[in-house]
Amino acid sequence: MKKWVIVISLIAFSLMLSGCTEQPVEQPEEIPEEIPEAGNETEVTEQKNIVQTAIDAGSFNTLVTAVQTADLVETLSGEGPFTVFAPTDDAFAAVPEATLNALLADKAELTKVLTYHVASGKYMAEDVVSMGNITTLEGNMLDVEVTDEGVFVGGAQVIQTDIECSNGVIHVIDTVLIPPANMTS
Repeated sequence: MKKWVIVISLIAFSLMLSGCTEQPVEQPEEIPEEIPEAGNETEVTEQKNIVQTAIDAGSFNTLVTAVQTADLVETLSGEGPFTVFAPTDDAFAAVPEATLNALLADKAELTKVLTYHVASGKYMAEDVVSMGNITTLEGNMLDVEVTDEGVFVGGAQVIQTDIECSNGVIHVIDTVLIPPANMTS
């Protein structure tokens, strides 16, 4: 029995000594500066500008055609920021065909009508509802009214808000706005 105690002691002693030898230390992998949160693996995509967003939406085809006809693509694709009150294709369909064709044929009048839908600056819905009116690029003001039925800008009801773009924001409206000077023509 004494012999076994000595053998076991020698084995334990040699294990202790082998644990004391210098081992190469592994360096930990570099830790990234930002660790993504679990469940937050969505890819960040670049925001599109106002014109690109309108094209991709598919419900602003007439508006996009009008913007192209008036040569406003470059302006509305520019730095901005802009707030656009964008009438849908349904809103344009409510405009008499003769009136719409006349506008599309008269670049100066078309430009006035389109810039009457645009304000300089980025105004989210929260900002718009607290304003009494908003000055357009055309030069006239649009009255902002908040009622039980909703928010109205220049008499058109806002039906969707805060479509953010790289150079501003789009609010969708249900009516084509006509500047005051154009109402009699």
